[in-house]
This record gives sequence, structure tokens and C-alpha cells, in this order.
Amino acid sequence: MMTLLEDTIPTPLGQLRIISDEQQNLRAVEWEEYSDRMQRLLNIHYGAQGYRLRQLDNAGGLSAQLTRYFDGDLTVIRQLSVATNGTDFQRSVWNMLRDIPCGSVLRYGEMATLLGRAGAARAVGAANGSNPISIVVPCHRVIGANGTLTGYAGGVARKQWLLRHEGYKPLSL
Repeated sequence: MMTLLEDTIPTPLGQLRIISDEQQNLRAVEWEEYSDRMQRLLNIHYGAQGYRLRQLDNAGGLSAQLTRYFDGDLTVIRQLSVATNGTDFQRSVWNMLRDIPCGSVLRYGEMATLLGRAGAARAVGAANGSNPISIVVPCHRVIGANGTLTGYAGGVARKQWLLRHEGYKPLSL
């Protein structure tokens, strides 16, 4: 059975739940009011092998590092280690998300093409939507084909705030 460490931190956007393993790999990051979604993802990814959650302040130092991100140290999320279960395609999408620089965005269709799956924008969107590690695996950096801010599980207002925080300056924001 896997032990997962859990902590909650305050952010300008609300309480953020952080789940890591004992090796300090992030396993899930989600807004407190979406705890049910996080629980579903944990059950999908770790339910077969079994897991238990243990409350731990600062979750192996990861909570402090995420707090630094919200305080303006945008580089800190690149340094955080993540470990996820998921299909090969999902993990390829999640890995690509980590390569999108702060202040930049990609469109779902662009990601599909870069992954060698031109025309699979919806599949990219579905993988994006099942990303268990928001912010650190920055699914908020993906926008609609027409430049609209769509498809963020934490809500479009949070997506807009995160993009501004990271320096993204489109005409429509």
C-alpha cells in the first residue's frame, strides 16, 4: 500500500491541496473545493495498488515551494518532481505541458500536432482535463483555437489569474 502525504496551503486563489509520495514527488495538486475530483483521480491512479493519505505539514517541503510560486518565484515549479500514473498518451501530454514556458501558451491543436497526433485536439483536451497535478503540470497554459481561455478544471477566473501571474499578456486578458 502506498502512503501519500497531504497538506493544504492558502493561496490568493483559495486553499490548495497538495499530495506527494514519501520520495517528495508530487502526485496531485488541486483546489480545495474540487476535493471530490482529486479523490476520483487518486482512486483511478492508485486505487488498484491501494493508498492511504497521511496529513503532514509542508508535505516534504513541497508546500513551501508552491507558496514561493504564488509569492512570485515562478521558476520553483520547474524544480518540483512529479510522478503520475496514466496512459502513455496522457503522460506525453502532461510532459509537454511542463515544457511550456511561463508567460507562454499553446493551443490544444498545436499540442496535438507537436505530439504527432494532428487532429487530436479533443484527446489533448481530455488528457489535460485529467491532469492530477495542476499548476506544476501547467494545464492552464493551454487555450482554445481562437485564443479563448477554456477548459480549466479550477475555473476560467483562476486560469486567467495564473496566466497573468506568469506574465502572459494577450490582447484579450
